[in-house]
Amino acid sequence: MLYRLLHALVPPLLRLIWRPRVTGRERVPRTGGVILASNHLSFADSVVIPATSPRPVRFLAKQDYFTGSGFRGVLMRAFFTGLGMLPVDRDDPQAALGSLDTALEVLGRGEAFGIYPEGTRSRDGRLYRGRTGVAHLALTAGVPVVPVGLRGTQKLQPVGSSVPRIVRVEVAFGEPIQVAGRFEGMALGKARRVLTDEIMAAIEALSGQQPAGVYNDRAPDA
Repeated sequence: MLYRLLHALVPPLLRLIWRPRVTGRERVPRTGGVILASNHLSFADSVVIPATSPRPVRFLAKQDYFTGSGFRGVLMRAFFTGLGMLPVDRDDPQAALGSLDTALEVLGRGEAFGIYPEGTRSRDGRLYRGRTGVAHLALTAGVPVVPVGLRGTQKLQPVGSSVPRIVRVEVAFGEPIQVAGRFEGMALGKARRVLTDEIMAAIEALSGQQPAGVYNDRAPDA
């Protein structure tokens, strides 16, 4: 009940402040489990996507955002809860496996789950090679993947900045990529790689980024 109330308030407020340019909202399935796979330019991406999606989207967020004390801690918990964030302990070595389980639970409930196949933010603006976790989720849950292209969010909250700026960003939702029945008879590892590359090609077309051709290493503060 609290999540629904906060989600009814937070995203509209953010859209009013930022006035983002959004295209393709009609391409996001309104019901059923679905993955929204996006490029990653800024911490603010996990705020922009839920604020512009036509349905609630669950993202994983650092547990620290939910454990603060005092009035600021209460505000942060309300803000991130209102955006549908799910806390995860990134210092736990088992967190990666737990995150996949959490994502599958979300998809199994027929909800939308957001993920960044690059793994971490791009610091040079290029689009890095996708990791196959997104394909693992899609193939395991049997749900479509909607590619998302973000532009300008690195200006909204540059790396190292703690306060978002008032800038206009662009969000493009692409055509859903279906997985049902497409990879039968293909080795699972190959299916994951093929699907991941297809998703990244769609994200590239939406974001207009130059492909880096390599994986992105996680920075200490990413």
